[in-house]
Amino acid sequence: MLLARKGYRVLLVDRATFPSDSMRLHYIHQAGIVRLKRWGLLERLIATNCPPIRERVIDYGDFPLTGRAAPLDGVADAYAPRRYVLDKLLVDAACEASAELREQFSVDALEMDDGQVVGIRGRSAGGAPIVERARIVVGADGMHSTVAQSVGASMYRVGPALACYYASCWSGVPTVGLEIYWREGKVIFVFPTNDARTSIAVAWPHRMFHQVRADVEGAVMAARELVSELAARVRAGRREEPFVGTADLPSFFRTPYGPGWALVGDAGYHKDPYLAQGISDAWRDAELLAEAIDAGLGGRQPLDGALAEYERRRNEEVLPLYELNCRLASLDPPSPEQLRLRAALRNNPDDAERYFGVNAGTVPFQEFFAPDNLARIIRQAAPASARSAEAIPT
Repeated sequence: MLLARKGYRVLLVDRATFPSDSMRLHYIHQAGIVRLKRWGLLERLIATNCPPIRERVIDYGDFPLTGRAAPLDGVADAYAPRRYVLDKLLVDAACEASAELREQFSVDALEMDDGQVVGIRGRSAGGAPIVERARIVVGADGMHSTVAQSVGASMYRVGPALACYYASCWSGVPTVGLEIYWREGKVIFVFPTNDARTSIAVAWPHRMFHQVRADVEGAVMAARELVSELAARVRAGRREEPFVGTADLPSFFRTPYGPGWALVGDAGYHKDPYLAQGISDAWRDAELLAEAIDAGLGGRQPLDGALAEYERRRNEEVLPLYELNCRLASLDPPSPEQLRLRAALRNNPDDAERYFGVNAGTVPFQEFFAPDNLARIIRQAAPASARSAEAIPT
């Protein structure tokens, strides 16, 4: 869409047809919603009756920490659209910008010329093999990217799968917004989506996947019973769809470019969905990559240099939350430091808003978690007598 809007001829191929659904979690933080607004697509999303999400509840078994994320560029709400809504919206916008779409098209291989990618070989459903040539091929084709595997894109910062997930949608389960509950090494995520339904996902340690898969419904029911108030709400509702799940969730970065090719989204780097950063990150990287391709093909700088800068900026943006995500996806009990910070934020709505804003992409990680800022929050939460005692030399 972005490249087509810049005037480039773009061929978009996908094995799917649109609209189509996906089991992937679909929560979009404000940082992603800001891009939809900038692209002129937010009103289209709102028109699908996807409910806005403003309130957040995070409960580690100590108490529910509630609040809102700091807004960004006038955007205060997150959204969690179904993928059959979101993907169709984006595909339509790309086609309106003059991109050519071929659905049910499978890419068999990349076309190479002296070590450079110059196009693709593939076929539409029931069609004969064809070759399409291009100055650059972008793989936006997921963590098992055909493009990445074909060019041997190198991987780094590789980590194992830490958690497994199962999710479904319920009707008749009210929610205040985004709710996250940690209990006994399990995490439950609850949020509203299209069609007046509530999405509920449960995460378990990766080692439990085969046990959970043997009785998914029983495992989900057992997890929800750890939060009695949530369990009562879910029992009053009705599950409307089958459970879907996965344990195939490694963490890694890939070198996202080379002669005639580039990677974006999960093809370029992948992580556990714990912090729900996937779509927001993919959209940010789409903007960065479109800028780099335009700078290179437009002759403003060498394409290799522009793509190298794309990788540098991607990594700089994502690394702090990537590392935090890996820690949280282990599903370990909260540390004493985490619990102390949560307690300090309990009656501090201003700093709680900034705390929620870190995950929402509206507050820089390094800014909020700077040692001086954390010390200030803890100090302000301490009783006056304790603050006085701290000031007395011993």
